[in-house]
Amino acid sequence: MNFKIEHTWDGFPVRHEPVCVKLSPEDKGVKLEVCAPFFNDPPAPPGEPGMPFSELWNYEVVEAFFLNDTTEQYLEVELCPNLHFGRHGQHLVLLLSGRRNVWKKELTLSFKVFRRETNWEGIAFLPWSYFPPKVTKFNSFAIHGSNDRRSYEALYPVPQHELQQGQKPDFHRLEYFEPFNFNTLLGEEWKQPESGLWLIERPDMSE
Repeated sequence: MNFKIEHTWDGFPVRHEPVCVKLSPEDKGVKLEVCAPFFNDPPAPPGEPGMPFSELWNYEVVEAFFLNDTTEQYLEVELCPNLHFGRHGQHLVLLLSGRRNVWKKELTLSFKVFRRETNWEGIAFLPWSYFPPKVTKFNSFAIHGSNDRRSYEALYPVPQHELQQGQKPDFHRLEYFEPFNFNTLLGEEWKQPESGLWLIERPDMSE
């Protein structure tokens, strides 16, 4: 499954080579591959490469969201092109139950970065335990730039006719995610494995 992020969050064409996101089956999970221009703006996060980094969305990242739109449970994966002495880049994996309601964060991730002068490639392995039950929708985003040059891009943007005056980019507008089915990738007979994380460590929905 191949996707290209060709628009800004509000539906305008991007002015560079689009970020490419690819999903493919792996034993016990999914391989998430990213190929993107390398802007080097803002500078790399100060955290240790290869480790989770809180608030990674404030830097240069590519993100993938996997949603069950009935329960509003979703997985958010953020990947950063930072590479230091051949080590892996920073990442951030969040589990959410309800819009913006993070109940598990900074999960470990197998993630490798290959950076070149003008672009970067990342390969991450997402175990089935990270995905909420019955993923039905998907979206992907890219962020780069500093201050007034900050750019927010979306695979499935907010339609321009629905924009409101003064509206800001918000990647948690789940209503704009598009239908997604792992059976397209793995065959009609395949069933998503149950996740111990989601079944055993259910978030407290009373808050």
